[in-house]
Amino acid sequence: MRIAITGASRGLGRGMGERFLALGHQVGFFARSLAEFEDENQLHKVGDITDAASLESFYLACHEKFGGLDLWINNAGVLKPIKPLRKLELDELRDHFAVNIEGVILGSQCFIKHCREQQTQGVLINISSGAAKKGYHGWGPYCAAKAAVDRITECIALEEAEIGLKALSVAPGIVDTDMQSLIRSTPETDFPSRAKFISLKEQERFNSPEFVADTLLEWVSALQQNQTLDVCLRVPEQYA
Repeated sequence: MRIAITGASRGLGRGMGERFLALGHQVGFFARSLAEFEDENQLHKVGDITDAASLESFYLACHEKFGGLDLWINNAGVLKPIKPLRKLELDELRDHFAVNIEGVILGSQCFIKHCREQQTQGVLINISSGAAKKGYHGWGPYCAAKAAVDRITECIALEEAEIGLKALSVAPGIVDTDMQSLIRSTPETDFPSRAKFISLKEQERFNSPEFVADTLLEWVSALQQNQTLDVCLRVPEQYA
């Protein structure tokens, strides 16, 4: 399978990409900064998820190297700022939504455009969060953005069904990324649930990027076999 991942410099995106490569897939990595590694089945492209031209260049590079794309994963996202809404600066809010909402829309538009031009039936996955389903003290922008990702993906699934494109919005569960480090270092005055996430770290109760990648591949395979899945899905707990 030919796979593109945005937000793939480290953490979940990088880990998923490395797992896909280990399984024999071809993978394009896209992020603001990237450390390349030797693998003939990979491609690296530095760019900005909020810049449509960068995304277009990334897609074309993948198409040239792999002959097309079967799966596009919009993984880029930020958690900052963590603070009550009353403390938010307008620029912080705009920067957050630019990545978490506009970036998802632009990445989705890029993939959809080329699926329509080439009359291919691809799969689009937008990485969401359990925060899309409920509010968290201090996570107002993040909860709002991830709820938007769910709704945006549902709209795409309806709008692009005519060309056979499948779309999923996936909450990957708790993965020990830089976001988790940020959460654990945030003062409880801004994020009262901090102790819960410190406890998760102490117990190492995280989903690994490899587990998330394997789960996504199972769902993509099911879609390619015309099985029906909900648009909004959550990866189960690896160590439940």
